[in-house]
Formats: sequence, structure tokens, C-alpha cells
Amino acid sequence: MKDTDLLIVGAGPIGISCALAAQKAGLDYRVIEKGCLTNSLFRYPLEMQFFSSSEKLELEQIPFVSTAAKPSRSEALEYYRRVVSAHQLKVQLYEQVTRITPTDYGFEVCTPLVTYQAKSVVLATGFFDLPENLDVPGETLDKVTHYFNQAHPYSMQKVAVVGASNSAIDAALACYRKGAEVTLVVRGPEIGQRVKYWVRPDIINRIAEGSIKAHFNTQIKAIYPKTIELTRADQTWIEDNDYVIAMTGYRPDLDFLARLGIPLEGPMKKPVHDSNTMMTPIKGLYLAGVICGGLETHRWFIENSRAHGTQIVAHILENR
Repeated sequence: MKDTDLLIVGAGPIGISCALAAQKAGLDYRVIEKGCLTNSLFRYPLEMQFFSSSEKLELEQIPFVSTAAKPSRSEALEYYRRVVSAHQLKVQLYEQVTRITPTDYGFEVCTPLVTYQAKSVVLATGFFDLPENLDVPGETLDKVTHYFNQAHPYSMQKVAVVGASNSAIDAALACYRKGAEVTLVVRGPEIGQRVKYWVRPDIINRIAEGSIKAHFNTQIKAIYPKTIELTRADQTWIEDNDYVIAMTGYRPDLDFLARLGIPLEGPMKKPVHDSNTMMTPIKGLYLAGVICGGLETHRWFIENSRAHGTQIVAHILENR
């Protein structure tokens, strides 16, 4: 049993920012992370480049210096690791929270290793661990992935990339440039408007010249070992296929929030919380980062939620 003022669940950039704010305020705190440090960023594609500039990813005005205006995945991993190391933040990795229970003290937080007693808890768990499934036959085949790491394994293969957002377009272009035969399967009528402005013309031109095949208003109906079945309106057809990269998005663990008793509002299942204090209707239980938007995962980013930690700690100090 370990006691602490504040337990922060999630060691991504927002969890780290919460830890910095707690440490600065003199609170006894601890960060628990079920994976590696900045686990979500680690799972990004190896050559991924951020949309935001480096100064917008900084925490507590700690300078983030990158070789280009928009930093790479590797630079971000190194930056946040150095922040944690330089400030000797109390971070416990590879320890998953299995249960959070309100108590007279505050909360009992259980992991397979330790039970913590915390006066307050912050959930900064992000959304990258639960992919939105296609829900089609064959999705569990080894040829299907919801995460794209690098393009080399797809060289000289027939690859279907599902989606039209940044992750899908990055994967399609990277695989094409490594010699894959790429087919984009897009549910809507066009490439997503949120695609990075310097990337969108590239994919549109590759489609126009025929280097990348694109099926718009189309969905995968079924996946087989060496083919996929596609459907558009009343038309269904089969295409040869070696791999499916389903970049269909991710969602926060809303079931976990619901089990805690946090109400979820509207079609986007937005967790109820005070936008000034970040506290949920459960006293002492706070939200930080992208999880605040529920299924609206494009609302919160590092740059516009890095202040959540400061808001939370200020509220904790006011109510001591």
C-alpha cells in the first residue's frame, strides 16, 4: 500500500505536464503508465512528423529544439524523455491500473503490483490503445493491422490502406515510395480535409497519375488470406491483396470511465467535467488531454491541453 496526494494515470506528454505542475506545487504525486514512456508517441510511424511546431509541444516552457520547424517522432520521444529525466519525475512504467475505487481517503487505485491510496486522481490515458475496428470477417487475420510502423515490410506487396486521414495518407505514401502496390479504400468522397497541408497535394497527385489507386465511397466487406472484398453502393468485387493497413482511428476507453461513474454526454460520449478545473462529477477525479473529448478525438492535442495539469493542480491546492 502506497499513499500519495495525486496519482496520474498515463505517462504521455499530458501526464508528464501534470507531473511537472504537481512537482512545482510541492504535491506528493506519482505517474503510472501501462506501457513505455510516452507509449502512444512510441507507436507512431518511425518517420512521422508532427503537424505542430516544436514550441507548441513544449511543457512548462522547457525548450524543445528540433532540426526542422515541425519535429519528428524521434525528436519528440527524446524531448519528453529528457524532461522526465532532468526533473526526476516520479514515473512508474509497465504498471496497468485495473481498478479505481472512491474511498473516505480519496481513491484506492489497484494495479497487479501495488495498491495506492490517493487523495486525487488524474486520468490522462489518451486514446491510441483502442482502434476502431472494421467489424468485417477476416479482420483478425495476421495480414491486418491498425498500426503503421514503417513501410519496408510492405515492399513489393499489394497493400490496401483504409482511411483518408493523416495516418492513412502517410502510410499510403510511405508504402508507395517503398515499392508497394497501394490501394486506398476511403468511405467518403475525397481525401480528408484535415490532412496536413503539405501532404494533401502529394496524395491527390499520386492518385491522379495512377501511382496509387483510390476507391472512394467504398468499404471493405470481407478480408481473405490473399484477397479483399470491396463494396460501393450496390456493387461488390474482389481484389488481390497481401496486407490491410486499417487506419480507421482510435478511441479512448470510455467503458472504463463509465464504470467509474463518469457520465458520458451526447453522440460523442463526452465525459462530463468542469472545463476550468478539469474535475469530473466525482470529487477529486480529474481528466486531462484528449480523453476530455470522448469520441471527438481531434479536439484536444498536446498544444491545447498541456495547461490541463496547471488547472488541476490549482484546483487541488484551492481545496486542501
